[in-house]
Amino acid sequence: MNVHIESADLKKNEEGHFIGHTQFRIEGYKDTYELTFFSKRGTNWDYSINFAKESGKEEDLLTIDKMIEEDDDLFDQLLDAALDAMEPTASEEV
Repeated sequence: MNVHIESADLKKNEEGHFIGHTQFRIEGYKDTYELTFFSKRGTNWDYSINFAKESGKEEDLLTIDKMIEEDDDLFDQLLDAALDAMEPTASEEV
């Protein structure tokens, strides 16, 4: 399965929690999807999935969500895109 990452970001909010997004397309599906990630400490991640642009077929959204739940490599690929896009804070810069 080919996944195309269109954009990603990840930041810490005022409370120090991680919040990020990855917009992506999957070969064979017409719509662009967005995962929103959340973690209090950057270890255990919650996510939600939405259409990134226009609403599409709900059936496809549920299929993609199931794929992400069952395929750790796919989830990690999407999370890694957000982690890679995170800008270091002043205290993390060398």
